[in-house]
Amino acid sequence: MNMHTTITASQELLLIPMSQLRPSARNVRKTGGTSIPELASSIARVGLLQNLTVIACDDGEHYEVVAGARRLAALKLLAKKKRLPSAHEVPCLVVPDAAARTASLTENVQREAMHPADQFEAFQALIEEGRPIEDIAADFGVTPPVVQRRLKLANVSPRLLADYRADAVTLDQLMALAITDDHAAQETAFYESPEWQRSPHALREHLTERDIDGLRDPLARFVGVAAYEAAGGTVRRDLFSEDAEQAYLTDAELLDRLAREKLAASADDVRAEGWAWVDVVPRIMPADLSVLHRVRPDRRKPNAKEAKRIAKLEARQQAIEDKLEGGDAAEIAEGKAQTLCDESDKLDAELEAIEQSLMVFSPDVLSVAGAVVTVDHAGEIAVHRGLLREADTEALRQVQEQGRHTDGAVVPKTQTMADRTVSAKLARQLSAHRTAALQAELARQPGVALVAVVHRLVLHTFYDDRHTDTALQVSCTPQDALDRCAPDLPESRAVTALADARQVWMDELPVKTEGLFAALQALSQDDLLSLLAVCVAGCIDAVSPHETDGKANELASALGLDMAKWWTATAAGYFAQVSKARVLEAVQCIAPDQVRALGLSKKPELVAAAERLAAGTGWLPAMLRS
Repeated sequence: MNMHTTITASQELLLIPMSQLRPSARNVRKTGGTSIPELASSIARVGLLQNLTVIACDDGEHYEVVAGARRLAALKLLAKKKRLPSAHEVPCLVVPDAAARTASLTENVQREAMHPADQFEAFQALIEEGRPIEDIAADFGVTPPVVQRRLKLANVSPRLLADYRADAVTLDQLMALAITDDHAAQETAFYESPEWQRSPHALREHLTERDIDGLRDPLARFVGVAAYEAAGGTVRRDLFSEDAEQAYLTDAELLDRLAREKLAASADDVRAEGWAWVDVVPRIMPADLSVLHRVRPDRRKPNAKEAKRIAKLEARQQAIEDKLEGGDAAEIAEGKAQTLCDESDKLDAELEAIEQSLMVFSPDVLSVAGAVVTVDHAGEIAVHRGLLREADTEALRQVQEQGRHTDGAVVPKTQTMADRTVSAKLARQLSAHRTAALQAELARQPGVALVAVVHRLVLHTFYDDRHTDTALQVSCTPQDALDRCAPDLPESRAVTALADARQVWMDELPVKTEGLFAALQALSQDDLLSLLAVCVAGCIDAVSPHETDGKANELASALGLDMAKWWTATAAGYFAQVSKARVLEAVQCIAPDQVRALGLSKKPELVAAAERLAAGTGWLPAMLRS
């Protein structure tokens, strides 16, 4: 051997050719052995930093590795790739045969793993020494993004890292906090939040609440993160997201400007259609559009050429349907079914395009109405045409009163108040849902609850309130029968939220009323206000058979009530209970491009489609909007 060093009387440190080494059955580590390519890469760059532990075989030539099987596998992988010769000499500690298992167990048990925080800071130290990220990644057999993540964790607040070492902060929490480099913001998010709001998701939401989600925000998807960055926009990236493209945009003003610029060309095309006005509004909610009246286009009669084409397309569609239903089994058996379906889809698209071209607005409507060019929830350009402001509506009424006609078509009438009113039953159902949401929100906001109580008491004490109607009944009669008005209410998120808030206090308060007053006296002011909020919340009664009842509006405004958080439009809960025209109005707000096709559907199919389109959009009927 080239090297022979005596360690003890029974141990020797030798350089042994790799070809004479083989794994041992007496290695106590039976599981693991992963990441061999990464370890091989590290050995190729840095070298083997720890010797193997071996015993001599009976043949007098070979040695069995009882500790260091991963290192041996990595060395052999390098030899297989011709990066090391098979005779490469490996430092090995030779132990007596009788001590094989003891030596193997000792190496695996007595060593102490490096704390991850120490690893993060060691990577940071290498960067500070001037080492490039790519070189560090190669040294340790990892990718550059892995190094970047560890550097990101090393940059977390020293206080949080110290608590991580003390197991007071988890790694998942640390990764969530690393979304920002602001140590003060990290510490505020963690230490000033109650323990039940310290989940990684909650911490990440807290730190990015003012940012714009680059993957989910419609405007960000429309503009594109790359274009936003090219324009000088700053981005906060989550290196620990499962989606490598996850980014948070911090400049809302720049994003809005870029969206307007990108929408400008489409707006010019819409102006060329002859509308009286065209507004570019990158972000628009259904509630914003609800303040405008909408005029529907008329369907003109197809000319001879269009009628002939429609007839030809429909005849071919019918023929395809007949074949697919079994009229020509042989052709379908030959694998042409998909081809027929694809052809039918193309025919549908062409028929839809022709139908779209037949829908026109009269010159009188164009002379007063306008359009809004915006971005829809999918991040695509959407154009809402035939919109009337209040002044436009009056102008159109005057045209109607004069009986003006254009191209033989009467200008459409604007919707009347009678058309917009829902039934008393549905009004009670929707207002019951609103009541439950108000209760859930008020239970969370003690300050507003206190104002509501004082407001009611002041009305009683200082004012003649016989004709003043408010939502709060200070007589404290819990409104626990809302489900009589809304059978689907027990399944709502609002009812669950209030029930959970009540349960927390039920677990804290005395079982019997004796001693209750003393128990309340012992509460802090903050806890007493919190309890007051839960009690007051249950007394709210905003149920009404009238769609325009506004007795709860001030309270809803004070609470910042957003019914989209508490209620979703469903077939049974809304669409099946209103007229077909009302359903189409909702579809017009949610998916304008679907209105014409769905307008020809029967009510059940229209209701089902409306429920599907409304899912996840946050659309609300007028009665539930803020």
